Order: sequence, then structure tokens, then C-alpha cells
Amino acid sequence: MRPIRTVVMDSGDPGYANRLLVGTACTGLVRIEWVAARYGQLIPINWSMAQLMQYMAGTFPLRFQVADAQNLIVKDAIEKDMEWLFLLEHDVVLPPDTFVRLNRYMREATAPVVSGLYFSRAQPSEPMVFRGRGNSFFDGWRMGDVVECDGAPTGCLLIHMGVLRLMWAESEEYTVGGMKTRRVFNTPRDGWFNPTTGQYNLTATTSDLEWCDRVMRGDYLRRAGWPCDERRGRWPFLVDTNIFCWHINPDGRLFPSKAELAEWGSK
Repeated sequence: MRPIRTVVMDSGDPGYANRLLVGTACTGLVRIEWVAARYGQLIPINWSMAQLMQYMAGTFPLRFQVADAQNLIVKDAIEKDMEWLFLLEHDVVLPPDTFVRLNRYMREATAPVVSGLYFSRAQPSEPMVFRGRGNSFFDGWRMGDVVECDGAPTGCLLIHMGVLRLMWAESEEYTVGGMKTRRVFNTPRDGWFNPTTGQYNLTATTSDLEWCDRVMRGDYLRRAGWPCDERRGRWPFLVDTNIFCWHINPDGRLFPSKAELAEWGSK
């Protein structure tokens, strides 16, 4: 009788694709609601598991300025050769079907930048959807719409890495926390004296809107290979209001209030 042999052959294929990196800039403290929402997500069919007890790769720069943390996240996503980056801030609580909805955008590849909807952590709480600068928020939509805009926040933002790789290649290198990265995201704080008027001028904005402006100014979507007609050129980003997120304070207070949300839902 011939002996029975078992031969195991390893193809070297890890069996998963570096498809999505979740990056969270954080102070080190998060609410349990955020943890439950982040790790209680419905996982789309046939998504691979990259880490034990964590269904997708994650990067968590701790106690950096927001733009610096975002740049370290982009650096990690590039080094890991990811296809998409999902920026999730530590005070934005996701609905349970977020990854299922984002998976549709990733599969269909119809838009390179997609944001969920959340409101400002303020009173009154207002939607973070923008068309234009200096003209408040954009309110020409109803809950359930997918809104075209020229300004989207980075608290719940899906970005195709083709756009970020191109921006990375054209960004200056700098060092933060002893680590080299590049200034893909930036928080402008400029001041200058105008000798004609005799006035001192200040310009300040957030890293998310500055990044949106840079994407449009540098024509990065078209240059990265995404179709860009006149309308897409004017309103290049999407806010999917079906991905409605709560903004949460350290004390557990949620924004918007239930009354404010009901008002928007009745439009």
C-alpha cells in the first residue's frame, strides 16, 4: 500500500486587496457611541479581513494638528498601496450601513470624493454642505439626496487614492513629530499688512475646505483620470445625505438636536 501524502502549496497571494484604509485623527479620547458605530459596521459581502479584531486597516495619528494627522494618514495609505482612503474623525458617529453604501461608490467608481452628511457641532447646528465660500451653508436639498457641492468636510470622507497620489507628488515635504510627510492637507493662517489701506489682514480657513479648493484649483480630478464635464468641474464633490452621521461632544451631546433634524427631514 502506498503511503498517503498531503501536499500544501502556497501561492504567495495573501488573498486580500489593499482596498480601503480608514484614517482617524484623534486626541486620544472617544465616546463609546463612536466606538460602537465604528466597529459595529455592517461589512459588505466578500470584503477581506486585514487585522485580527479589526475588519479593515486603520491609522490613528494621536495628538497632532488635524492637517498634520491627515498628511500622516495619506502617507500611510500610499505606503500600503491602498485604492481608497476613508477619513473618519473621532467625533463623527457613523450609521451602521456606512461601509455598505461606500462600497457601492467604490464598486461603481462614479465619483472620486464622497462625503457623508453631518452638521456643525454648534448651536444652531447647520449642515456641512457648501457651494461657494463666505455664503454660509448650501440648503438646496432634501434628506435622501446625493448633493453636488464644491466644499465637503473630512469627518466622513471617501477619497480615491489616484487623486491623493497625484497631490502627494506635487506637495512639499516637511517633518512633523520626527516623521517626514507631505503637505497634501494644510490649514492656512496668513496675515499681512496692506500699506495702501493701513490695515492688517488675516486669512484663515479649515484644512477640509482648503483641500477642496486645492483639488479644484489644481484640476486634480481630471488629471487623475476622472471624467470632469462643466457641471462636475463646478461641483466636483458629493455629499450623500443617506449617510447621516451624528456629531458628538465629549459629554455625549449629539448634533443636530432632534428638533433641528426633524426640521430638515420635513423639507
